[in-house]
Amino acid sequence: MTACLRSLSLLVLLALPAATMADNGARDPWEGFNRKVYAFNHWVDTWLAKPVAIGYQAVTPEFVDNRVTRFFSNLGDVTNAANLALQGEGKQALDSTGRVLANSTLGLAGLFDVASVGGIPRRETTFGTTLGKWGVSSGNYLVLPFLGPSTVRDAAGIPVDWAFGPVIRPWTLFDDDATRYGLQALDLVDTRADLLQLEEAVVGDRYAFLRDIYLQRRDFTVEGASAADPFLDEEFDDEEEEDEGPAAE
Repeated sequence: MTACLRSLSLLVLLALPAATMADNGARDPWEGFNRKVYAFNHWVDTWLAKPVAIGYQAVTPEFVDNRVTRFFSNLGDVTNAANLALQGEGKQALDSTGRVLANSTLGLAGLFDVASVGGIPRRETTFGTTLGKWGVSSGNYLVLPFLGPSTVRDAAGIPVDWAFGPVIRPWTLFDDDATRYGLQALDLVDTRADLLQLEEAVVGDRYAFLRDIYLQRRDFTVEGASAADPFLDEEFDDEEEEDEGPAAE
């Protein structure tokens, strides 16, 4: 999930009727526990993740920041392709595979999104969504330590997505601890930095606000079937001309 996707999710949530919010509350019977975990996550974010992300954004040129985001996004397309195939979305699975091939070669290891420029859209998905497509109920809302919003179904899918570790997280291939931990930290810091601009959009009860965003988004990804996703991760559209560089050369 990137900044553009989350921004659109927030905008859609602001238009949701009160009934939808009430339904989401009913899906959160573990609210007492979830709020405690959320408070812990918020403390870690306030005193560690956010300050580091602010510093990273302050010293990193926007062009470089966007290249880092695209690099890790390209790696994520590997699991997207696998999950789309399991969901029976053959065309989208082929599109995601094509994206990885195009961006890994012409896009210089994913630093440039030449696939989007060439008309191959990105579809972000997880094994939690795959389970939903197979008819598995989402279960109760659940906040996970460090990982944040989830559901019982999505939490069960995390180990499967992480099983692709050596493929989508290249730092696991390095024996050198400094290199391995450095790449992992860069991914986490870059992701958090991309979310800084969304802080002002959170209103009212922050816990309930973020819960409703998550559940609304997850419902759509499962129930929307193969329809075009209005929250499609078309990141950094304003850079489209810039990213044509490697492909156009």
